[in-house]
Amino acid sequence: MDSQDNSIQACGQLFIVATPIGNLADMTYRAIETLKTVDWIAAEDTRVSGRLLEYYDIKTPMFACHDHNEAKVAERMLERLRAGESGALISDAGTPLINDPGYRLVRKIREAGLNVVPIPGACSPITALCASGLATDQFTYMGFLARSGRARTVQLQTLADAKHTCVFLESPKRIVKTLQNLADVVGTKEICIGRELTKLHEEFVSGSASDVIAHFNKHTPRGEMVVMVGVSQTPVEITDAMIAVEAKQAVYETLSPSARARAVAQKLDVKRSRVYDVLMASS
Repeated sequence: MDSQDNSIQACGQLFIVATPIGNLADMTYRAIETLKTVDWIAAEDTRVSGRLLEYYDIKTPMFACHDHNEAKVAERMLERLRAGESGALISDAGTPLINDPGYRLVRKIREAGLNVVPIPGACSPITALCASGLATDQFTYMGFLARSGRARTVQLQTLADAKHTCVFLESPKRIVKTLQNLADVVGTKEICIGRELTKLHEEFVSGSASDVIAHFNKHTPRGEMVVMVGVSQTPVEITDAMIAVEAKQAVYETLSPSARARAVAQKLDVKRSRVYDVLMASS
């Protein structure tokens, strides 16, 4: 069996193990088996993870690995992996490295030529997105937005300009302010917020920014929230001038008129015959 396959090998591997984001029953069989079998577990917060391990009767030794000690712990873990031990990395909830520390550690271990094996499971952005009703064929995950300054302004503009769904996290203390900021920039774009995901009071709230603000003015925001911003609900009218400008882009330079018309038509979602007529009129 390949060393990257399902069975745990005794050759110094680090397993990246996803844990539940709320409902403890969301732990996978493979995740439980892995955490019981490895030599040690590196956890973002041992107190939080300790409750999970106790629930599943996992007695594997555990130590902390977080933003403040990641560099130091990486050396320690690397030594133990090289010695043939296997280990697991977990975060407080969900999939490690997704808005959590760990990517420097994983990069260092991979650069050392050792295996890093993902054990998939819960992930709050994906969990929320799949139940949002927003487009999922393309999306951008933005973590937490900057709290203020130019970085936040740029991020809000990115949300306004995006032609696909954008996903980010927000705290209940800041959600109304963030929604007010969104109301100023995203126009008719639909917003969906998922909160208390997989828990008893799981809730999805959808509508315009103003609609969602009104909801949270009546209901006190609670729980970490996943905010999703969809595409504009107002269709953009494609003019002949817009077609002509698009057709002049360098990406189409080597194409024949017919192929160019087809490519531009697909990009702008208009009829190929219309684009071809515009190309002929401007040639």
